[in-house]
Amino acid sequence: MPRHNERKYRIVAAFQRRLNAVMRRLPTQTLLETTGRTSGLPRRTPLGGRRVGDSFWLVSEFGERSQYVRNIKADPRVRVRLHGRWHHGVAHLLPDDDPVARLRGLPRVNSVGVRAMGAGLLTVRVDLTD
Repeated sequence: MPRHNERKYRIVAAFQRRLNAVMRRLPTQTLLETTGRTSGLPRRTPLGGRRVGDSFWLVSEFGERSQYVRNIKADPRVRVRLHGRWHHGVAHLLPDDDPVARLRGLPRVNSVGVRAMGAGLLTVRVDLTD
């Protein structure tokens, strides 16, 4: 990763750690729950995305460097909290999808943030099972 992107990643990651601690507590915030690849404990990440039919779409701003993406690679079974209700699902990483085009169909505020802060975007689709 180029030095600029590495620096950007470190700054954004430090900011997100603090912000996410607050955002996880908001009852209306969309959350992705993965299983920690080392600890086996549930890990909840606030994020933006959109449900389309029986799928939930999101774009990871740091691609495979995102901790939740690493957790998905280890165990794709996840839960997504939408509008205060939890849904089980299976996550799929889609490296061949165009994440910039995908962001155009996702919530605008989140999409702007992902584009501004991101480096190495990656599309993720969660097939919801309930």
